[in-house]
Amino acid sequence: MDTDPDAKDSSLILIKQGAEARVFESNFVGRKSIVKERFSKKYRHPTLDSKLTLKRLNAEARCMTKARRLGVSTPVLYTMDPMLHTLTFEFVDGPSVKDLFLAFGANGVVEEQLDDIASQIGDAIGKLHDGGLIHGDLTTSNMLLNNGTNQLVLIDFGLSFTSTLPEDKAVDLYVLERALLSMHSSCGDVIERILAAYRRSSKQWSSTLNKLAQVRQRGRKRTMVG
Repeated sequence: MDTDPDAKDSSLILIKQGAEARVFESNFVGRKSIVKERFSKKYRHPTLDSKLTLKRLNAEARCMTKARRLGVSTPVLYTMDPMLHTLTFEFVDGPSVKDLFLAFGANGVVEEQLDDIASQIGDAIGKLHDGGLIHGDLTTSNMLLNNGTNQLVLIDFGLSFTSTLPEDKAVDLYVLERALLSMHSSCGDVIERILAAYRRSSKQWSSTLNKLAQVRQRGRKRTMVG
């Protein structure tokens, strides 16, 4: 990846900006790619900020690589630039699961496709969790469906970490459940379909789903208390 700032700026098209990073569309040795840049936080001391940013960059790269080893489809990581604090990934051509679920029952997404996507989601999460990897931000915005293979692709491992604790796995699932309930209520029992696939995929599903019931209870209490 070219580290010259002028060359970098001229080749990048901003497509998303979050609290921690900017995401650009670019090209890497002739291939369409995605560049994720973790930007500095002005309120932190520059040396500390650089160390923390690089640590998180390395952690994201490791977690994404581990996910692929566990059999979960993620974009291929092309390169990491520790000076610019960027990761360059394969561009995945396909819609987000968020857009597909929002289209359910409206313009082309049918019951069979919904069931297939839910099954792929549960299977992928089961593989991650059995491998001791927590995604940390399981929302339908961070899941793509590859147009060429019809395969689910997980993206954005910026909050991912390693853990074998059922509590951490349960919270991972709870984040997804809340996202589905708030944004995709028209998809009905999609979370149950996902959890059914999770049980088929994970050898450790029992302890995780028992803990999920407790996490749900805590969530309800917080909602009632406000």
